[in-house]
Amino acid sequence: MLKLISRLSIVLLLLSTSFIAGGQQTTKDLLSPDKKLVIRFQIGDATKKEGKNEQLNYSVSFNGKWLLLPSALNLDINGYAPLGTAVRLVDATTSSLDETYHLLVGKASEVRNQYNAIQLQLEETTAPNRKLLVEARAYNDAVAFRYLIPEQPTTKDSFRLKNEYTEFHFSTDATTYAQVLPNYKSMYESEYLKLPVSAFSNQGGIKSSILMGLPLLAEIPGAAWLAIAETDLQGYASMYLTNPSGGWNGHTMESRLSPRIDDSTGMAVIGKGAFHSAWRVIMVGDQPVKLLESNAMMNMSAATTLTDTKWIRAGKASWDWWSGSLDINGKPAYTTDNMKYYVDFAAKSGLEYMLVDAGWSEGIIKDITKMNGKVDIPALVNYATPKNVKVWIWLYAKSVDRQMEEAFALYEKWGVAGVKIDFIERDDQEGIDFYYRVAASAAKHHLMLDLHGSTKPFGLERTFPNVMNYEAVLGMEQSKGGTRDNPENHVMLAFTRLLVGPMDFTPGGFNNVTRENFKARSDAPMVMGTRAHHTALYVVYQMQFGMVSDYPAAYEGQSEFEFIKKCPATWDELKVVNGVPGEFITVARRNGKDWYVGSITDWHERKLAIPLSFLKAGKYTAEIYADAPDAGTNPKHTVISKQLVDNKTI
Repeated sequence: MLKLISRLSIVLLLLSTSFIAGGQQTTKDLLSPDKKLVIRFQIGDATKKEGKNEQLNYSVSFNGKWLLLPSALNLDINGYAPLGTAVRLVDATTSSLDETYHLLVGKASEVRNQYNAIQLQLEETTAPNRKLLVEARAYNDAVAFRYLIPEQPTTKDSFRLKNEYTEFHFSTDATTYAQVLPNYKSMYESEYLKLPVSAFSNQGGIKSSILMGLPLLAEIPGAAWLAIAETDLQGYASMYLTNPSGGWNGHTMESRLSPRIDDSTGMAVIGKGAFHSAWRVIMVGDQPVKLLESNAMMNMSAATTLTDTKWIRAGKASWDWWSGSLDINGKPAYTTDNMKYYVDFAAKSGLEYMLVDAGWSEGIIKDITKMNGKVDIPALVNYATPKNVKVWIWLYAKSVDRQMEEAFALYEKWGVAGVKIDFIERDDQEGIDFYYRVAASAAKHHLMLDLHGSTKPFGLERTFPNVMNYEAVLGMEQSKGGTRDNPENHVMLAFTRLLVGPMDFTPGGFNNVTRENFKARSDAPMVMGTRAHHTALYVVYQMQFGMVSDYPAAYEGQSEFEFIKKCPATWDELKVVNGVPGEFITVARRNGKDWYVGSITDWHERKLAIPLSFLKAGKYTAEIYADAPDAGTNPKHTVISKQLVDNKTI
């Protein structure tokens, strides 16, 4: 059962409100509890000298330096002028919260949720005088806001939201780490590109069509690092970014909502009555490592209402697919007997789970309540149960949508622990609804979820803690086909994709080779990066259902596998010790009294100073798995040593 420890305080906040003589500008500042981070809302813009301006804007500053300049807030509702372009402030309500709650799985087991908040009540200045609410929060490490539309004559029977035009006007040509996606139906499996904001604008003056997924990381030189994300999407559509500003001085990004697939008119959100958008989250820190420690995504997600959670357990799994379902003789074999081989390996290694991937059901897209005779799932579950190993199975998303209740009830009867749902490939309004429906149905039938071919995390795992992992990553599966998965990608993911939640990267490749010796192949794949590097990924990455991806024989007699066996899948505390996006990172995670430290670099050899100041007083034994002196040419070589350390040790 999840326990909530609450230290709740509701107070009135001191807000700065200014009025410009002879004009209509209204400004309200919301400060973080430590007063370093400010989100400012204003109607009108002091820089505009001509004409009446009643546009709603926001801006963000940190330590007195502007990160985002006045950026417009607009909702484009079909049949009306954009809501936000001509509004007046009716009222503002302020509040504050300070509580501590527990997560079943996550970056930390205990999370502090401390923020100041404001709700702006706005009204259109022209007919039909629609109402708009904007709710905002200021944390010490993030600011966030969302739109709320109360029920009113224009929405009572129906509303059709064409798009949301939320701007992010950077104060300079910020350096961004952006994931460019081909369309709204991708699986978020592209590289993150390091480029200035202006690189995404169209130099010819035509509006850019380059589409970027979230999260987006950016550096404002000399001021701060920030990341744009979103959370709590229920009833809404996922947000993307584009740079519509065109030209060499285009420093503004703007939101685009994933359009509904079932609506040929291009609407994004359809409904009636009151509705609210997702939270637009802007994480802020003086260093990029600070963003990785943030729990802003969880803090703004709805708390779970599940009371029986004893069946939800993070863990690691043996897995047949990545190696090519190789058997004890190194030959592909998609059979019940071979899956028992993987179960035996999991039991021997202390792994909690075994995942049976695609191929067991009667046609991938036909009937997921019937087996095809290759692998007997109930028999495998019965075989695994006395060995303290639980079984997961792979499913195709469209089949799940068609047979959800029937199939999940059957899997519960079989004793299946969880399901990996693949090729979801959408995050429009109906796609987001699928995530919520499948999480609720799975919880009803005591099934955990691993979401593949999915959108990026958006806080669903707090509302439904049976959601253990999302893919949405250029992961190790790419090693079967080419060189896109490599040490540079590994480090970049730690600063980008990992910002928003758990990541099913599927690590554990033990056929480590140099770049020049790498060859892509489907069975018994190779991986680039040293053995110590790949072992460290189990600490660097948050993986609540972590794959041990290679086939069992790959780990026989390999001393580094001892670390993987011991490494937990859930944590009590997180400290990011050092790092530079795309270059290197060191992550420390605590489970109980034990700390696990993982440090990885790109292709370049580095020596890093790792202070152990996060340790409590006392002596510790550090068991160290490090690259051997010749690991650059023999990447499987590792040196294992022990050392007595304390919190003053570097």
